[in-house]
Amino acid sequence: MEIVIDNVKTNYEVIGDGHPFLILHGWGSNIERWTEVAEKIAEKGYRVFIVDLPGFGTSEPIPVPWNTNKYVTWLEGFTKTLNLNEYYLLGHSFGGALASKIAVKHPQDVKQLFLVSAACIRRRTGKKSFLASIAKIVKIFYFLPFYNFFRKAVYKFIIRKSDYTHVSGIMKQTYLNIISENLSFHLSFIKVPTIIIWGDKDDSTPLEDAHLINKNIKNSRLIVIPGAGHDLNRKQPEIVAEKVLENII
Repeated sequence: MEIVIDNVKTNYEVIGDGHPFLILHGWGSNIERWTEVAEKIAEKGYRVFIVDLPGFGTSEPIPVPWNTNKYVTWLEGFTKTLNLNEYYLLGHSFGGALASKIAVKHPQDVKQLFLVSAACIRRRTGKKSFLASIAKIVKIFYFLPFYNFFRKAVYKFIIRKSDYTHVSGIMKQTYLNIISENLSFHLSFIKVPTIIIWGDKDDSTPLEDAHLINKNIKNSRLIVIPGAGHDLNRKQPEIVAEKVLENII
């Protein structure tokens, strides 16, 4: 299905029938990677909405760099257009950051919040500062004929694990806008019932983030899935759906 929100043509799918349940994927992800989880939740009597966030999947690219607040504004338009209210909201990674903001701004609309490996905590560690400095230094040599090869080698062997290396154009600045915002300060303002689901082998959003989120959201419960990493929706979809259904209200 397609819908136009803020002049961006957006792709979404609806599975099942019943109480509305909205799933927001993470950075670089799409509808397909959450279909299996959605189908299992829908089997229990829920109408599950999965959306390709603008700039991802088969939704249209965004015209200018966005930040978290712009995605939240877009999401407000999406839920309003589809008449979603008192819906269950699940957000994974970047989608979890968006979901947490929506829960603060519209607690009357969110019946229950599920944060799955949510990227709400942004730490400026010594390692991150060092890698940021390396990235800036690399740009100095843009005029060299072998610059592209040099840049790829630095990112592959030194910077390595960063979503920044997998984006281009407007999404590069969008990514930098997103990771520059630490959402930890607003977690205590979340008042809706919250379930936090995390893998203990997550090397993208470490388990300590889950404990901090759990501590700051008063009405929350933390569920840790042994052996699961950041992509638990793809490698343990049955368990993720099971934990959601066991704790849904």
